[in-house]
Amino acid sequence: MDQTHEAATPGPVLTEEPAFTPGGHHEPQSAGRGNPLSFLITAVVLIAIAIIYRQSPPIITPWLQGYDPLGSWFFSAVLAGLPLIVLLIAMAGLRIKGHIAALAGLGTAFVVAVLAYHMPFRQATLATGYGAAYGLFPICWIVFPVLFMYQLVTTTGRFELLQRCLLGVTSDSRLQLVLIAFCFGAFFEGAAGFGTPVAVCGTLLIGLGFAPLEAASLALLANTAPVAFGALGIPIIALHGVTGLDTLLLGRVAARIIAPFCFIVPFWLTWAYAGFGAMVEVWPALLVAGGIYGTSLVLIATFHGPWLVDVLSASLSIICLILFFRVWKPRRILNVALQPIPDRALPPLEQGVLFRTTLPWIIFMTCIILWGIPRFSSWLDTFSTFPIHVSGLDHLVMRMPPATPKPEAEAAVFNLNLLSATGTGIFIAAILAGFSMNLGLRGLYKCFVDTLIMIRYTLITVAALMALGYIARYSGMDATLGLAFARTGIFYPFFGTLIGWIGTASTGSDTSSNVLFGSLQKLTAQQLNLSPYLMSASNSAGGVMGKMVAPQSIVVATTATETYGSEGNILRRVLLHSIALACLVGLFVSLLAYWPPLTRFVLR
Repeated sequence: MDQTHEAATPGPVLTEEPAFTPGGHHEPQSAGRGNPLSFLITAVVLIAIAIIYRQSPPIITPWLQGYDPLGSWFFSAVLAGLPLIVLLIAMAGLRIKGHIAALAGLGTAFVVAVLAYHMPFRQATLATGYGAAYGLFPICWIVFPVLFMYQLVTTTGRFELLQRCLLGVTSDSRLQLVLIAFCFGAFFEGAAGFGTPVAVCGTLLIGLGFAPLEAASLALLANTAPVAFGALGIPIIALHGVTGLDTLLLGRVAARIIAPFCFIVPFWLTWAYAGFGAMVEVWPALLVAGGIYGTSLVLIATFHGPWLVDVLSASLSIICLILFFRVWKPRRILNVALQPIPDRALPPLEQGVLFRTTLPWIIFMTCIILWGIPRFSSWLDTFSTFPIHVSGLDHLVMRMPPATPKPEAEAAVFNLNLLSATGTGIFIAAILAGFSMNLGLRGLYKCFVDTLIMIRYTLITVAALMALGYIARYSGMDATLGLAFARTGIFYPFFGTLIGWIGTASTGSDTSSNVLFGSLQKLTAQQLNLSPYLMSASNSAGGVMGKMVAPQSIVVATTATETYGSEGNILRRVLLHSIALACLVGLFVSLLAYWPPLTRFVLR
């Protein structure tokens, strides 16, 4: 990660003036002005697609996927990866804005699916619409309420008070980073997932003086190890759904693969931010943060299950770290510019002020936890969920061997769960928090409109990226990449882990990666005489390291930190970290696969 600390502002000095306000700390970067020519081209393309769609014959019989369109596994894999290559070059190489890069990648995927994979045009169009709808709901419906909540607390000045609370815990920027990005981020990942930790933690870091691009990059880098058990264990539950393997054992194996990286990530995060020497100065706190989290993660996954692993482990880590700060301090206190400063012992807030500061966040966390309780969300589903079957796509695309043991029809059902969606819980929390902060309807409306304007290009980007992921899934491009790695024989534990990385990097979701490749991992492991539990769990463990480079995650980070248009810069900052950590996970899984004592331990 680039050590560009010159751009960082010094640590906030708490006076009567807010340390961070929506328009004072930094100006949101323009996401691009309307260009009549671009609007005209877009309109022509959409009209042409609509005309061809109307004239194309309706789908009656299932379409069978094929995974080697060029007759060579290597060249077919390169072709399948072309949309991602175009996307990454556009973002990181050409520095094209996120929504344009996403549309370029989507267009490439659409052309490859129709011309090379011979996917019917009608089905390719339906897959595009289905993926775009999923990008808007539930993903953007989580990002929008989080940013709406953030606008409310900054408008009322409660964000400034929250900064003071955090500065009262520690004045050292390295410890603030670990507490917020790693510990708080793990809590939000476990409670909500889908970009919530990056959005919340990125804004908190900016409020403490971190440069916007740096805050976005560090929030992404920290959001790794907790992802496998994010959103109340949904990735593991989804993995069970596609493999039929025991949920509890899958969770235990995944936890034991990830546990060493729970120790590593706080050190890695601090090293990337402050350098090796500055990292060594705070190693006791990093050991407490990662050690408590990693140990708790294994114990909870072993004796309880995957559902509350992140929430409980992160809570214990936060409590222990705050208590540790009361008895230990680093030799030097560094501000966000990594300059030594005196240890400013801030006076504690009065109880009344402290209550008003934390009340919005108490409401926020209460609603997230409530909406994450399976019984409550299931009850809401009974009267507020409307399954929409995508006619012409639902069960009319067949996954074929060797991607699956036998031909399987791909479902295409859009679940419009209006009330049980996590975003709805966050939105209700934001409304309640707004009223608790004495904001009237006019104030709520203004913040709502401001947030909608800020997120407008993010809606396009996320919708296009999810559409790309869905075309890859329904055309079979994702299976082509997975099968190419599956041909690596004895090296499969390493490359099988990278399959999970590719899945999460391309879809933005560890859950989606598990759904796409879980069955493939199980089948290939059985063919190679490896443990299906180990390889299925490695898909999720490898996938967590792809979360930071997923274009959807990067767009959420730039939107939350008001740096939209800087996606390429952030991708360059985190790409090498993501690849290096994914390779380490792959090497560790290889060790677990071929060293019998460790294999028996991890499968116990």
